[in-house]
Amino acid sequence: MPKLTILDGPQQGRTVTVAGSEFIIGRDPDCQWQLDLPSVSRHHVRIFSLDGKWRIRDLDSSNGTKRNGQEIEESELVRGDRVSIGDVPVMFQDDAPPVAPAVVTSEVDIQAIVTEMSLKTRLIETEISKAIIGQKSVIMQLLTAIISKGHVLMIGMPGLAKTMMIRTLSEVLDLKFRRIQFTPDLMPSDITGTDVLEVDEQTGKKEYRFIKGPIFTNILLADEINRTPPKTQAALLEAMQEHRVTASGQTYQLDLPFFVLATQNPLEQEGTYPLPEAQLDRFMFSVYIDYPDEHDEETIAKVTTGQQQVELHKVLTGAEILKLQEVVRGMPVSDHVVKFATRLVRATRPGDARAPEFIKKWIHCGAGPRASQFLVVAAKANAVIDGRLLVTADDVRKAARSVLRHRMFTNFTADSEGMDTDKIVQKLLETVPEPGEKDY
Repeated sequence: MPKLTILDGPQQGRTVTVAGSEFIIGRDPDCQWQLDLPSVSRHHVRIFSLDGKWRIRDLDSSNGTKRNGQEIEESELVRGDRVSIGDVPVMFQDDAPPVAPAVVTSEVDIQAIVTEMSLKTRLIETEISKAIIGQKSVIMQLLTAIISKGHVLMIGMPGLAKTMMIRTLSEVLDLKFRRIQFTPDLMPSDITGTDVLEVDEQTGKKEYRFIKGPIFTNILLADEINRTPPKTQAALLEAMQEHRVTASGQTYQLDLPFFVLATQNPLEQEGTYPLPEAQLDRFMFSVYIDYPDEHDEETIAKVTTGQQQVELHKVLTGAEILKLQEVVRGMPVSDHVVKFATRLVRATRPGDARAPEFIKKWIHCGAGPRASQFLVVAAKANAVIDGRLLVTADDVRKAARSVLRHRMFTNFTADSEGMDTDKIVQKLLETVPEPGEKDY
């Protein structure tokens, strides 16, 4: 008969046999297995047998149920599955053989996935183009960041379809999506979640239970992120870096894949707060959205003022994205590309011996090591999207502006001369040479 074993926590090692064809787990005494823990709902999950196979179904619990890290409503169970009931991790065991996950092992497998990704990228672009006119380079940068496990900050004037673009992307990807409208009175608990006092109607027992906030999703749209103070902006830091949330001394893991796609109005507008450097550095890309050209704007005015309804189709699932992220991270990259990416980043620092004179003149603080990491990963992702296994220095150049523009901070001299970071990155790309023979 199947068994459930608690893997961690105060009841670690406890094993319960799943008796009968239906088994309810929760805090209520009438459950077949009473788990009297704060993160477990009164009736949390139901495990049952159907057509000779075991299945698990979440009973609309407050803190959700996960199977192997993915939040589920109902799913099949096989031996070796790790199930999280609230925050209680348990292992499912029975006599059936375990189902081994697919593992990418050979270059043939990688090439097949890369080729498939290149085709699906075109499909994603086609689907998004049904709702978004123009902005193809922005769409490709979003896809590059997503398969690189990166977050994106999108900057542009109001009305340039930043929010609509992210919402459309979430509809094309088969992922959970939530939006937070950042306002001056938004609190950190409005993002991460809060503890509520719950009273048991039968026993009168009172206890606090954590209610998860909107950050517990796959794609989080942080709309107008710079309209809230830094105190609230900082609520995203741990989630963006460690993919987890800590509240009231408890740590909660986020579902993967997880992305923060934030929009920001230009800082010159009234009612905005500049993002702290630590927050900016968490974003892989900073993407500028400019006004559409005349032809695209005419098309927008024509198409969006009618009654045409756009039907979007799902192209990529969460499991496929995780596989792609694995492929991108495992892509081979030459020392030549790594050296060029590192050299480019170090050239942004005024104190570096190799920094050009214009950097010492215009920049007071350059990019950190995270920029080198993101340049290399973005170069790999660019190659994957193009269907290539060879990563080149041109892939680094393609990502340089989006990776570096928000990690370089100009001084008064640059501002007075009308130099912004985009122009400076372009000068760097023209100035910094690729490594030669003497560098090896």
